[in-house]
Amino acid sequence: MTTFDGSSPSARHLSVNMDAAWLRAPYPALVAGADGSVMEINNAAGALFPDARCGAPMAGTVPDWLADAHLRATGGADVDVPVARGPYRELTLAAHPTVAGNGAVTWWLVDETDRLLAEAALHRERERTAFLADASSRLLASLNTKRCMEVTVELAAQHLADAAVLVAPRTGRRHALAFGAAGTPVTHAMAEIDANAVPGLAEALQGFPPVPSRWIDPATLPRWAVPEAFDGPVGSVVVTPLPGHGVPAGALVLLRRSDQAAFDPSEEVFARIFSARAGAALSAARLYTEQTRITATLMEELLPPTLQQVDGVEFAGAYRASREIERIGGDFYDVHPMSGRDGDTLAVLGDVCGKGLDAAVLTGKIRNTLQALLPMAHDHATVLRLLNGALLNGRHTRFASLVLVSVRREGHLTRLRVTSAGHPRPLIVRNTGVVEETATSGTIVGALPDIKATTVEVELAPGETCLLFTDGITEARGGPLRNTFFGGRRLCGALAHCAGMPAEAVVEHIQMLASEWIGDNPHDDMALMAITTPRNTHLTAVDGHTPGRYTR
Repeated sequence: MTTFDGSSPSARHLSVNMDAAWLRAPYPALVAGADGSVMEINNAAGALFPDARCGAPMAGTVPDWLADAHLRATGGADVDVPVARGPYRELTLAAHPTVAGNGAVTWWLVDETDRLLAEAALHRERERTAFLADASSRLLASLNTKRCMEVTVELAAQHLADAAVLVAPRTGRRHALAFGAAGTPVTHAMAEIDANAVPGLAEALQGFPPVPSRWIDPATLPRWAVPEAFDGPVGSVVVTPLPGHGVPAGALVLLRRSDQAAFDPSEEVFARIFSARAGAALSAARLYTEQTRITATLMEELLPPTLQQVDGVEFAGAYRASREIERIGGDFYDVHPMSGRDGDTLAVLGDVCGKGLDAAVLTGKIRNTLQALLPMAHDHATVLRLLNGALLNGRHTRFASLVLVSVRREGHLTRLRVTSAGHPRPLIVRNTGVVEETATSGTIVGALPDIKATTVEVELAPGETCLLFTDGITEARGGPLRNTFFGGRRLCGALAHCAGMPAEAVVEHIQMLASEWIGDNPHDDMALMAITTPRNTHLTAVDGHTPGRYTR
């Protein structure tokens, strides 16, 4: 059975169903002929383009970019028709063409607005992630506080705003400030400012969350809050804290010109993320600076002193720590002029058990204790007994060996009283080149409740030297086989060649030989002190009546 138009009932039913499906299709679609008129349009397209009707021209009823794309598609060129894209109202549409044999084109429209927004957001987040990674590297590249402030302001002015001002925590009455605008160098200043003049700044400096940008009126900003290099009126402002390690590291003020878009909420959140990283870097830089200052202050008391001539007697010292990167350790020496009741100069050289900072701490304690015991320096036994008690009462378990030498110049001779407490015996080099070992001996301090030591007296004629040293010299391993001790015999031989030399030359010669012997081998701390009666020093009277003084 066939219908009047020659089609079967089933074919006609299928055509009706396809027409209904076309009209109800969720995607907007329309068919336009070769003449540019609308031939068919479904319900979704009709709702999207209210002026587009069957028979109406595309021009003026659909977006211009779609009408232009249809003209190109029906231009007769035997090429694939590309997908057309363009805006319509608040949407971004993609028109996919299907060209029929009679020249008609079916345009399927797809809303790509959400996809494009998502891609833009993803691209923006990727850029922000890359920026934060680069910012972290640049911020952590230096532990100099001023440089860290500069990098923070540079990055903020280039990537977050048109200008930035970093306000550091107050020092006394003033704040350190860093100003920067895009494309200009960062400037610094120290100034007394009123943080309450910028809404939220006082709170940000205390580490509290920032106020929203919309709460800040740019017109009320004080002059100091706007960098001189900033061109144009301020349109929007963000104030965000710079969180640090336990205490705030400051605050960051971001400025945009009035011809730029105001900060949106996502940009404010990103500014806080950047500020958190900048604050951590600034806090680390300030902590390092403070620790460096404290270390330098404490090290001043631990470093060996510079020795010179005292009362006509030459003193010279040399120290080398066990590690090249360290300046302090367990070996030490000191010279205390005119100590004790008899007016002797007290020279001390010692060796604390251990190396590095832990040994240096005990070294400082011993030196301070000896400083306090100077009024009793004429009695070596008492000094060693009191020092031993002080070390035994401490919390550490380390001990030390040392040598005490009381020095007095009498005429052309120098008289020494030498006491060793578990330390290598000092050596005497005579003008003849003969090297003698002093006969003093004793027990170490800080280990046993009782300490014993013997004191010997020695005289030095002009040109003769008493050398005090630690076992880091004699036990230095090196030489051709790299495992041989420098040893006492080699030390005595080197010292014999120093007969008649000034104290400074003696110390430099022995230290040079020991360093050459060691090479790059690991070694213990090494300390030397030379006490020399100079040849060119004599006692003269000032006016022929008053006591004389030593001159060079």
